[in-house]
Amino acid sequence: MKTIKIAIVGLFLLVANATQAQVSINVNIGTPPAWGPAGYAEMEYYYLPDIEAYYDVRASQFIYFGGGRWVRTTYLPRQYRNYDLYGGYKVVLTDYHGRTPYTYFDRHRVKYYKGYHGAPQRPYKPRPVYGYNDRHDHRDYKHYDKKHHGKHDHDDHDDHHHGRR
Repeated sequence: MKTIKIAIVGLFLLVANATQAQVSINVNIGTPPAWGPAGYAEMEYYYLPDIEAYYDVRASQFIYFGGGRWVRTTYLPRQYRNYDLYGGYKVVLTDYHGRTPYTYFDRHRVKYYKGYHGAPQRPYKPRPVYGYNDRHDHRDYKHYDKKHHGKHDHDDHDDHHHGRR
């Protein structure tokens, strides 16, 4: 009887865990990328004129022509690894629903040429900020302390020549 109870509890935990995993997977499907233009409720594809590629919002994949065929990947090809997705213009294809937006590539390429910029865009989410406020130059502290604290200069102690000349 004890073995049956343990088996039932184990099965329950297994099902609960699988259900939780399913929920977390489905949450991000179809979510626009942070660099995508804000203000669009329904969209499936962006066309990126500067690199003549598409982005499939639902699949979170780039679509570009390479090696004689259209390729779907989660990353841009090597030649565009430094392309600024936040700064580059994105054409939201609101009139196309299907799996092959490149069917109209010739039309998109002419209408939205390299360097094309339509209405101003702001990203769906702000550009991430990398780095940190690292103060290795102790002279900044000294300058700040003298400027803002007058007689309370805490840098009068010997700092073993760190930040002083």
